Parts: sequence; structure tokens; C-alpha cells
Amino acid sequence: MPRTSTINDALADVIRLRRTDLGLSQEKLADNAGLHRNYVSGIERGAYNIGVSNLVAIAQALQTSASALLAQAEARSPPTTAT
Repeated sequence: MPRTSTINDALADVIRLRRTDLGLSQEKLADNAGLHRNYVSGIERGAYNIGVSNLVAIAQALQTSASALLAQAEARSPPTTAT
């Protein structure tokens, strides 16, 4: 898997890939997660810094866990240094 520029970008990629693997549209994912489709679109573009409760809702709609999505995103993003 290629690395992406930020953890938000990586999470966006992971969510989009999982959604398309399941054959879901953004609208169907949003409906299943109880979110607005424009918000899901923004998440997949990396435009929003997703909150924990929304991440959990999306993960459930994608038939996975929030921790699995985050682990995949961390594997795709460059290491960060604590300050």
C-alpha cells in the first residue's frame, strides 16, 4: 500500500476503499451510519477531521471496527514525531 501525506488522508483512503470493496455508495454508507452524505464525501476527501463517534458509526456501517480502520490508516501514513 502506498503511503499518504497525513493520517486524515490515510483514514479517508481506508474508508473509501472499504466502502467500495463492499459495493456501497457514499449515500448508502451515510444512510447506514446515520450521517449526511455530504459529510461522508468530505471525510473521504480528507476535508474533515472525523470525530470518534462518527468514526465508530462509519466503521459499524462498513462492518468493521474503528480500531481496524485506524490501524490500516496508520500503516498508510508516514510516522510522526511527538513534540
